[in-house]
Amino acid sequence: MQNFKNVLFVPHGAPTFALNPGAAGAAMSAITQKLPPPRAIVVVSPHWDTRIPTVGTATQLETIHDFYGFPQELYQMQYRATGCPEVAKEVVLALQTAGFDVAQDSAHGLDHGAWQPLRQMFPDADVPIVPLSMQMHEGPAHAYRMGQALATLTEKNIWVLASGNITHNLRDWHVVASTSGQTPAYVQVFADWVEEKLKAHDAKALINYRQQSAEGRQAHPSEDHLLPLFVALGAAGDTAQAQAFYRGVSDYVIAMDGYAFVQ
Repeated sequence: MQNFKNVLFVPHGAPTFALNPGAAGAAMSAITQKLPPPRAIVVVSPHWDTRIPTVGTATQLETIHDFYGFPQELYQMQYRATGCPEVAKEVVLALQTAGFDVAQDSAHGLDHGAWQPLRQMFPDADVPIVPLSMQMHEGPAHAYRMGQALATLTEKNIWVLASGNITHNLRDWHVVASTSGQTPAYVQVFADWVEEKLKAHDAKALINYRQQSAEGRQAHPSEDHLLPLFVALGAAGDTAQAQAFYRGVSDYVIAMDGYAFVQ
């Protein structure tokens, strides 16, 4: 893939994605094969939420099994990634330079929103990883600014890997799974709306999706799983083009769309 901006938005779906990655997982593996290897990866996930941006500085990253009631096999999975204190310092400096208050955590590992896609993309865990927390209470504009602060890192062959989902209404999953078994129409409508706005470089509309899309509000009763997309948007820059490397729906209500950003 030419002129890759070192920025990806990837889905992580339900915890069972690690057991059954399906077509989305295959697409994530395939896109990785087309790209030059990164120096390191900064990963953001909705499952690490803190008051202020917090950078993981551990040299060995624990595999966090932050889910309950799933097959025992999942709890035995380990993703033995190494951290990168050197790049972690660069992340801290980039955020501070942009005016963010920043904390550091020398013990935090990788939650399932981080290690599941990384395991699919880099199964040998041979790329250093720096986890960076999200601030769910701050909303899309904050996430976008945080991504903008990371843009300078992408020029140093450091990837920004934003892990989330374009739609994520688990309440509807329970309803659909126990009744019709049919994907609600809003799921595809909102996923298509997001792709349309990405192609149009309409970051303003995307940031204000709750005002512009009734389907978006239904897709995200809480914003956590969409906010990583705004980190990716900010890191990629205004002129970058989002190219879908996979589009599809899993578990009735979870859009597993993934995007690579190119110039």
